Amino acid sequence: MTGPDAPAALRATGLGFRYRTRDRWALRDCEFTVPGGRITALVGRNGAGKSTLLHLAGGLLRADSGELRVLGTAPGTSEARARVVALLTQNKPLYPRFTVADTLLMGKKLNSSWDQATAEQTVREGDIPLHARVGELSPGQRTRVALALARGKRPELLLLDEPMADLDPVARGEIMAGLMAEAAERGMSIVLSSHVLPELEQTCDWVLVLRDGGVELSEDTDALRASHAMLTGHVDQADALTGPHTVVQRRAAGRQMTALVRQNGPLRGDWHIERPRLEDILIGYLRADAPGHPGPAERTEEAA
Repeated sequence: MTGPDAPAALRATGLGFRYRTRDRWALRDCEFTVPGGRITALVGRNGAGKSTLLHLAGGLLRADSGELRVLGTAPGTSEARARVVALLTQNKPLYPRFTVADTLLMGKKLNSSWDQATAEQTVREGDIPLHARVGELSPGQRTRVALALARGKRPELLLLDEPMADLDPVARGEIMAGLMAEAAERGMSIVLSSHVLPELEQTCDWVLVLRDGGVELSEDTDALRASHAMLTGHVDQADALTGPHTVVQRRAAGRQMTALVRQNGPLRGDWHIERPRLEDILIGYLRADAPGHPGPAERTEEAA
């Protein structure tokens, strides 16, 4: 169900989670909506709260404040576990003594909507024998087996916490192509946490950017690209960017300045204007989160 009345894949209202052992908030006052039926890139620097958010959505953690809904249900409930959500984490917990066939049989017994054909196809595409023991597989092969379990469940929402980091680029491309086809065929929602920004351009149509435990962006990727511009011009024109525009990032080399800008109305000045790639926009926001780099709102004032 992906029409206008379909529930959001994720909807957060005042969401917060605090790690008491570290005495810090991993997420705080998060407000966002990720529409259903989208392939969403979850992006942020290390420690921004990406894994925490996915663990909350998967029901492995419970929010300390606010609320998070997954396809209209509460995370961790029997309905969410049985039908709605599949979470594939970085550590990919599997039983090393099980064979691949045993692992898929376990998935079948635990899930009433199990799709054996899809699970076996995911394994076969990696040339993994069904009789092989999981503990004897390579990290990349174990990733495929874990993904087979997740896909075989036929989830309405698939949460991926950087599970493909140990796969080569060809294998990642093949798996993402299969996931995109599955999402298009049956309206499955996917939220993918990844640091491989160039690959997100062709696979994701929504982006959720976390910054220091808060939400920086939650937008359609086409709209995001259309609203940003990469400007190159004389450094004396910096004042022309103040006012309605947000300067996400800028740098000067001699008398020439380059700036990534979120436009709000016409641009003043003599600029060479290019539409940036999604990767350029995301890197701009991520660099603004680095030590010594003020955030986008501050950069607008700085340009004054």
